Amino acid sequence: MTFREKLVSGQKVITAEITPPHGPDPLHFREKARELKSHFDALNVTDNQRALMRMSNLATAAMLVQEGVEPIYQLTCRDRNTIALQSDLLGASALGIPNVLCLTGDPVRAGHFEAKSVFEVESVGLLRMLGNLQNGKDSAGKDLDSKLNIFPGAVVNPSAKRVDGQIRRMEKKIEAGAQFFQTQAVFSATVFEEYAKQAAHLKVPTIAGVLIVQSLKTARFLQKKVPGVFVPDEMFEVLEKAEDPKKAGLEYAARLSRDLLGMCQGVHLMAIRDESVVIDVVNIGKLRS
Repeated sequence: MTFREKLVSGQKVITAEITPPHGPDPLHFREKARELKSHFDALNVTDNQRALMRMSNLATAAMLVQEGVEPIYQLTCRDRNTIALQSDLLGASALGIPNVLCLTGDPVRAGHFEAKSVFEVESVGLLRMLGNLQNGKDSAGKDLDSKLNIFPGAVVNPSAKRVDGQIRRMEKKIEAGAQFFQTQAVFSATVFEEYAKQAAHLKVPTIAGVLIVQSLKTARFLQKKVPGVFVPDEMFEVLEKAEDPKKAGLEYAARLSRDLLGMCQGVHLMAIRDESVVIDVVNIGKLRS
């Protein structure tokens, strides 16, 4: 079954994130995709994450298709105007990319300061544009040769200080066409449970994002430098007390993933640098059992 079919039918899914290379050689990217393939229902391909330049994720998502891996194509509004956004969506469909995650995008101050942001639309506007393409129209109201067929998702942050604001934002995204949600990094099952209660009436599949943190240095960096990430005291305490922080970080992510799977329709595993550790979390947590 496809990622879409599993979500629509109420099945649990396990996904992970894969980062395009910082250069023109795709060999390592393809090898990593083959390594992850059997462990996950789909792989998210990031889009110049944290405003740091990488190979086109449209190209790398197409490579996943070639490798027999189902991609979730992340598309941000930061680097493209509305013409380019629509063009890339049509291109993604033509290349056999079945899923898209619509994001506003990290501000350029997070990475390449000299770059200029576009932001003609943000994620809700992107979802509306995608909906028009699915109805056979471009943003100028002109007919397409055929209708776009792609599974649209969006992002929510359960750890935000104002969860009610996130719920209202979700409602707008659903109205604009979002059919599934993936969360930003969650570090506390208690925090997610409170969000899940408030979002229960929306009846849209949600996949909880779990970021694997294996050092105090990384936890502090995330807390201070990465927009939308809130690392709880609990995680700092685990890493501070651990004789082996790497092992403790994997075990923390595995336990959290098991807990979250009981509250939503899937988990999305994210790693920093060494993407192979997502497999360790699946195995330690017995997420496939």
